[in-house]
Amino acid sequence: MTRKLPWYGLGLLILAQICYPLTDDGARTAVTVTTVVLGYVLSVGHAALTRGPRVAAVLVVVTTGGGLFVEAAGVASGAPFGEYAYSGALGPKIAGVPWVIPLAWTWMAWPAWLAAVRLVRPTALRVGVAGVGLAAWDLFLDPQMVAEGYWTWSNPSPSLPGVPDVPLGNYAGWLVVAILMMTVFSGLAGPAALVIGPDAPMYALYLWTYFSSILAHAAFLGLSASAGWGALGMGLVALPLAVTLILHRVRT
Repeated sequence: MTRKLPWYGLGLLILAQICYPLTDDGARTAVTVTTVVLGYVLSVGHAALTRGPRVAAVLVVVTTGGGLFVEAAGVASGAPFGEYAYSGALGPKIAGVPWVIPLAWTWMAWPAWLAAVRLVRPTALRVGVAGVGLAAWDLFLDPQMVAEGYWTWSNPSPSLPGVPDVPLGNYAGWLVVAILMMTVFSGLAGPAALVIGPDAPMYALYLWTYFSSILAHAAFLGLSASAGWGALGMGLVALPLAVTLILHRVRT
């Protein structure tokens, strides 16, 4: 029963995400917050169930605490993401940052880390792959959230073609922060163990996020450019992960 809990959590998360493009503007904020909370509980809960409470605690301290720290620094100073500000749509703020934002860092950091553990063995490479896997998610996230009015940049130029509201420096900042997070997490969490069966829900979460984001941006949200950029960027990790899982399935 315990092993099935992450699958149940993933099912609820997918249901919430399916509702997102089908709801109107007034309900989307509630769906957004619900989705992030479900993703956070899923990732932290999976870490605790499969790696123990110590690793789960490290995950929370490094990615939730670290996420709040860098977001608060970003809002106050403009570094490392550029000058931006949050609207009040996402609820109460901590140091200028909506409380739900740090949870999102943790939500995707854990499956990105496990994808890297699945793909490569050397620690330095795992940190790099996990950092790319987390940062590339922002190619979907920021254009979508800016379009919803949750935050804005004061000077979004230069930007990616077709995504004029998000500066290039933001993505660079995400990559630097993500790699630093993964470096600290790897050092504090200890040796990474590959457990393919129990980690399957997190692989599914990462791949679902990738493919569903492409579909949602291209077909439902009118964000075809970010669909393409996200497909390229996040695909650097998602597609090799999918291939390794398919090959593993064929061999067994």
